[in-house]
Amino acid sequence: MDLPFNDVPESYWAYDAIQYVYGEGLMAGTSGSTFSPESTTTRGQIVTILWRLSGSPVVNYLMDFDDVDPAAYYAEAIRWAVSEGIAGGYGGGLFGPDDPITREQLAAILFRYTEYRGADTAGRTDLSRFSDSAAVADYARDALAWAVSAGLLQGRSDGTLDPSGSATRAQTAVILQRLETLLEKRRIHPSVRHRGPARGAQ
Repeated sequence: MDLPFNDVPESYWAYDAIQYVYGEGLMAGTSGSTFSPESTTTRGQIVTILWRLSGSPVVNYLMDFDDVDPAAYYAEAIRWAVSEGIAGGYGGGLFGPDDPITREQLAAILFRYTEYRGADTAGRTDLSRFSDSAAVADYARDALAWAVSAGLLQGRSDGTLDPSGSATRAQTAVILQRLETLLEKRRIHPSVRHRGPARGAQ
């Protein structure tokens, strides 16, 4: 399938991954002719992608976030993600749906989503090999060690992990393709169990 985006030529490093997420309906363009691969991915976009990957389930859960418009495209996805314990807010009634997602937040959400799918999340990388490992938030340390071990996230070329750095839309597409490949290899099927709201999690 050819991509309709003039900013993603076939020579682009993430072309195959973008072709995958677009073809599967997980990510759309930012316009009819652009994908904006170098733009940052937001928290609302991430949970919407995982919601779609799970079949866009409808859940009965009362959200109490002041910054989540019930009419927004991400509202039902956030409702689902919070009810299943896949994502949590900042506290104080805030979810931050339009905030760029950090690498450690992404790792934590992917870790919980993989558990939601019933997959084995064994395997941890020793984060001390990264020069900035001390900067990883406590809530994300185990998830980030798993994400690196599973090959979903990698360190930067300068030997850092950059936990508070953002993820571009192209990088997100690549991570999602890796995640689905990981789940398929292990023959994992969507879980129907309810995990409950995430604790102290972003």
